[in-house]
Amino acid sequence: MTAPVTLLVIAKAPVPGRVKTRLTPPYSPEQAARIAEAALADTLDAVLAAPARRRVLVLDGAPGPWLPPGIEVVPQCAGGLDERLAAAFALDPGPALLIGMDTPQVGPVLLAPALTGWGPGDAWFGPAADGGFWALGLTAPDPSLLLGVPMSVPETGAVQRRRLVDAGLTVHELEPLRDVDTAADVREVAALAPDGRFARAVAACAGSSVKAVAGVRGAAR
Repeated sequence: MTAPVTLLVIAKAPVPGRVKTRLTPPYSPEQAARIAEAALADTLDAVLAAPARRRVLVLDGAPGPWLPPGIEVVPQCAGGLDERLAAAFALDPGPALLIGMDTPQVGPVLLAPALTGWGPGDAWFGPAADGGFWALGLTAPDPSLLLGVPMSVPETGAVQRRRLVDAGLTVHELEPLRDVDTAADVREVAALAPDGRFARAVAACAGSSVKAVAGVRGAAR
């Protein structure tokens, strides 16, 4: 049975030099983009496998061959991340669950609690290990719940959750996840989902780096 929930994915197109720049070094811009593309592909696979009435990718950039059928694409608006998140929720009357592209270990089982059984005034919150959040679900779009929340700082998640509580919403929590921001995150998350595209991309990038180093050493002899 299809759940009456829209799944929103907010993401940046995996273009070298524009995505996952905190991974360079140790990865090259091309490798960082390859890892980002795999993370996005795994996330979209999870969205397609989960029951939903609508699936929307809110994208900064242009779609590529990594985009599977069955996903609507809407361009991100300008502004800070809080403004872009608020605009993403405004695309749908709700209920809607928004996730990012930095948790490729996500799957239908992890999303399932937030896809059924919504009541008036419900909200869903998925805390991230770095103090942010990887998922946010709202019964209806309300910009005041997001605008002004400081993003990409250690207190982001706490401030966002407090907004929900202060608005009188009943907040249900999803499982905490680690998102991919650093090279250490890459290794940890790949180990959590060893059969996904993300893990394969990480392994391929590690292999190509080893070969490149060996080639340089061989040329120096």
